[in-house]
Amino acid sequence: MEGRSQPTGRYFIHRIRSLEMETTTNHIKKLNSFFELYKQMHAQKLILAYQGDISQGLTKAFSALAVDSLSKENEDDRVKNRVFHVIVEALQNLSKHSYDHDSGAPARPGSGMLFLAKLDNCYLLTTGNAIQKDKRPEIENMLTMINGLNEDELKELYKKQLRDSRLSDKGGAGLGFIDMAKKTKSKIEFEFIEINDKTEFFLYQIQIKK
Repeated sequence: MEGRSQPTGRYFIHRIRSLEMETTTNHIKKLNSFFELYKQMHAQKLILAYQGDISQGLTKAFSALAVDSLSKENEDDRVKNRVFHVIVEALQNLSKHSYDHDSGAPARPGSGMLFLAKLDNCYLLTTGNAIQKDKRPEIENMLTMINGLNEDELKELYKKQLRDSRLSDKGGAGLGFIDMAKKTKSKIEFEFIEINDKTEFFLYQIQIKK
């Protein structure tokens, strides 16, 4: 990005972990750490940041909040629509495809983290959630395949997924990723961080160009 480093999910995980390690007896130091986190978030131009359970009501509220923030910036309606669409897809993925941080059991409600930052030439969405360790190869192969497709190939793959109608009641994360890549015309950057022998933290980031 021009003139500014991109905020990353790994960075914010490290900052949150550092806060958890602060001694509870030194309240001033602990509060100062939160202020340092605030300054970093402000410097990275975050307009939306959340960590916790994901519900349908929260999805509606956050997507509306993001669009309201963009409206105050007089952002183009096409950009606002793309941001809205991608946030809804991302939150639905978190809601349906999250796992317990420690045990790896399916999490209900789903939970995770989501950050939306405004950069010079795009909006940058970052999300993260715990997954079962054995889910990693499937997700990694799927995103690598999606990132290797051009615009026309993404459209055809999306249509094929819809025609096949092989989605379970849980919903298809793959279809959501395809749709986000198709709508944004951007590659999906992703990373896995080991939590324990059962779970990993799955992070992905996508640009929504202005």
